Amino acid sequence: MEKIKICNCGGNDCQGDSQTEGNNQIFRQFFGGLAGLGVWYVVYNQLLPFSNFLVYDIFRIDRNSHLGSSLQFFVYDTPKVLLLLTLIVFVVGIIRSYFTPEGTRKILAGKRESAGNVLAALLGIVTPFCSCSAVPLFIGFVQAGVPLGVTLSFLISAPMVNEIAVVLLYGLLGWKIAALYMATGLAVAIIAGWIIGRLHLEHHIEDWVREIRMGEQIVIEQKLGWLERIRMGGEAVRDIVGKVWLYVVAGIAVGAFIHGYVPENFMASIMGRDAWWSVPAAVLVGIPMYSNAAGIVPVVQALLGKGAALGTVLAFMMSVIALSLPEMVILRRVLKPLLIAVFIGVVGAGILFTGFLFNLII
Repeated sequence: MEKIKICNCGGNDCQGDSQTEGNNQIFRQFFGGLAGLGVWYVVYNQLLPFSNFLVYDIFRIDRNSHLGSSLQFFVYDTPKVLLLLTLIVFVVGIIRSYFTPEGTRKILAGKRESAGNVLAALLGIVTPFCSCSAVPLFIGFVQAGVPLGVTLSFLISAPMVNEIAVVLLYGLLGWKIAALYMATGLAVAIIAGWIIGRLHLEHHIEDWVREIRMGEQIVIEQKLGWLERIRMGGEAVRDIVGKVWLYVVAGIAVGAFIHGYVPENFMASIMGRDAWWSVPAAVLVGIPMYSNAAGIVPVVQALLGKGAALGTVLAFMMSVIALSLPEMVILRRVLKPLLIAVFIGVVGAGILFTGFLFNLII
């Protein structure tokens, strides 16, 4: 027999009690978050002395040996990157609760190409995106009347200039390189999308996509409170960090090997600014690779430490993230081969220009 709970208090009193309980939960979450942030800060600042103590004092490995250098790099960078990743994904997860894919599509619908390209590239930074969502997002944008060039600006920016790439670059290499990467990545996304839009290649979208008619869509906008947004931040950590941690560890392992075993300035001979062919070679090597920002940034850190030129390394990173072969295979479902070739050519040219420019001026 179903039990029915009867409220003996007045309606306003019950509503007041519910609101008070909600406020108490928010305060608990807030102070719990502050305590967690304090623990995070203490742990983060002890990683370097801990890694030195563990490798050189506990394991008694020679500081000047290849193995000692590699192992210390791995023990230090693995928790460092994962801690940075966890914090920024949580914060951006809360921010992203204000930017749903449906909301992004609504904002971009009807925008002119020039302003639309800029807005799409900026929205790509904070909008949830992964390679598997490229096709449904593309179809949704086409249905909403978003111009092709604007849509592609978003699809270039979202994987390449995301919070993971920017924050990891900041944490490992400093704010200058992070800012350079973000600015050039946005420029590539904006300009490449604008150029493709000027070419009027809409007829090279697959026929079945263009035949889809925009039907009446009822989107129920949910008003989220702080508790829901905090929960969304936690869910983002579980989802994103849970998916990319293996790439992080693999990338750091590769970086640790480069850091410990590749001789100083060795990379300067093949990835230095004096080797003019290093930028196109880095792009060609990066395209067939499959990784994400979390996995490739530690490799970038190690390459720069061994004498590789900044422009060459940034071009390599951009090609891995923005022109990965798996993503091209996925986009083939909605784009005809000529449009994919133009997409690769225009974005690749932007990445090459970025690499040569930074090698010239830095």
